[in-house]
Amino acid sequence: MIPGSSAKTVHDVNARRKGIYLLPNLFTTAALFAGFFAIVQGMNQNFEVAAQAIFIAMVLDGLDGRVARLTRTQSAFGAEYDSLSDMVSFGAAPSLVVYEWALRGMGKLGWLAAFIYCAGAALRLARFNTQLGVADKRWFTGLPSPAAAALLAGMVWVLHSDYQIAGSQVPWLVWVVTIFAGLSMVSNVRFYSFKDLNLRRSVPFWAALLVLLGFVIITLDQSRILWGFFLLYACSGYAYSGWKALQSKGRPRMG
Repeated sequence: MIPGSSAKTVHDVNARRKGIYLLPNLFTTAALFAGFFAIVQGMNQNFEVAAQAIFIAMVLDGLDGRVARLTRTQSAFGAEYDSLSDMVSFGAAPSLVVYEWALRGMGKLGWLAAFIYCAGAALRLARFNTQLGVADKRWFTGLPSPAAAALLAGMVWVLHSDYQIAGSQVPWLVWVVTIFAGLSMVSNVRFYSFKDLNLRRSVPFWAALLVLLGFVIITLDQSRILWGFFLLYACSGYAYSGWKALQSKGRPRMG
């Protein structure tokens, strides 16, 4: 045995472990770029492109974790990098875009609403990271930041591009939705996570046809359908909480 070879091998293994995995972090970087691009386009008054960039960031954010799990390249670095990317794409970008589009003319009330949303996204991501090991995988506590971002971006996309409504015409609507999204992220309301769906399980042929039909419907009117879906999702947590509260009131008390 060559003297020092064992120590050298251990050193090489530790050096590799300290490196970062390229593939999943490429997706995270792409999501970060999409969020940054949305900010730039919002500052340049290109609100439709900015909203679309936020949705692209959502897709890329959903892929990086799945790629990491499929290739077994999860790492603490990747988790932290993903959170920082999410803060830009789903925290700073949506708040700046809606501020530039509709809230700037409201003065202090406008930037206060944008800040509440941005702070809500930061607190939501911090809470999510601290509850990874103890939270029920089937549910999110608080509205997920990508869904909140889609709620704002979809509103801008639909009203600005499809209905030709300027943000200055509906500032209070935008203000209410922005506050609602920000507070929903830090609420204790539970939202279904879809994480218990087993995509590897065999399904009937009609299920595959339904998925195909869903993609076709989305392509017919992307902005309205996507915004409608996330609007319903944002309300679903409150509807579920109300239903559970009614159930508990209807149960007979013991004793």
